[in-house]
Amino acid sequence: MRSVVVDPEVPPRTADLFRRHASMLSRVRAGWTPEPSPPNSRLTGRFLNAGGGVAALFLVCLMFLADVGQLLFFMLSLLVFVVFVGLLAAREPAEPETVEQELYREARWYEGRYLLPAEDFDYAAGQLLDRTQQAIDYILRSRVNAAGMLDSVRNSVMLPTQEWEIARLLNKLSSLRNEHQEFVYGGSTPEVAAAMAPLERALAASEAAVLARVEALERYASHVADAERALRAHDQIEALRARLPRYEELLAESGADAFAVPEIGRLTEDADQLEQALRDSVRSAHEAFRHLDPSSSPAADPDSPGESSQEPPAR
Repeated sequence: MRSVVVDPEVPPRTADLFRRHASMLSRVRAGWTPEPSPPNSRLTGRFLNAGGGVAALFLVCLMFLADVGQLLFFMLSLLVFVVFVGLLAAREPAEPETVEQELYREARWYEGRYLLPAEDFDYAAGQLLDRTQQAIDYILRSRVNAAGMLDSVRNSVMLPTQEWEIARLLNKLSSLRNEHQEFVYGGSTPEVAAAMAPLERALAASEAAVLARVEALERYASHVADAERALRAHDQIEALRARLPRYEELLAESGADAFAVPEIGRLTEDADQLEQALRDSVRSAHEAFRHLDPSSSPAADPDSPGESSQEPPAR
């Protein structure tokens, strides 16, 4: 299922808030505003209590203080007391902001830096966005990425950037395609149709370029999937190889060690082959990564000679 696409420069907490509340973002864009927060009842009560106490005390003073100087001094003291109570009340924490209010505030602040899957893309663009997000999600969630066999740091930076750039292009394509279709449906003369032909070719070329970027992501995800399968098989063979001593002990105790089938001994060979297959798969994934990131150079490649590799060491 498509999710909200957010500019990677938006803070992670806000980006997560946008992705979790796509429908509310749509309402904000349509003009909806949340209800204002109610007044702080504890703050109001403190002011009322302080005001009532001051009024009662003032009436008592009028009854017992005849000297004008004393009365003025006492009134000044009461004024200082009220100010002090007000300062204390001002430090009372405000009512917590609701999710709706926070989302509304952040959506207005970061307006134009998020795209809604249900509104900002036509059908064809939505399909490409689906493919983009599925490929990126698979790569970032893979075991080989979590284990550091891929360049997980660069993946976490570059792949969201790729998603945002592809989504922006798809949004522009959707908008121009809709305008173009509306213009065509309105009817046009042969001269206008001829003039529109270059624009149609420009749209087609742009769509092909975006499609190529999506397919590059999918190729990268495919190489990661190969590495995932090799890693699973490698782990299973290693688990079997760890049990070999028990089988060998059983064969020796039963006197059948001379008749042991050679296939058991081949587990080591199988493990070595899978180790190499895993290395080849990770190397292929690094090659696919370089197609996504033109800034990559052989010198920066973890598989290049002279640099340490993140692949598992050979046993």
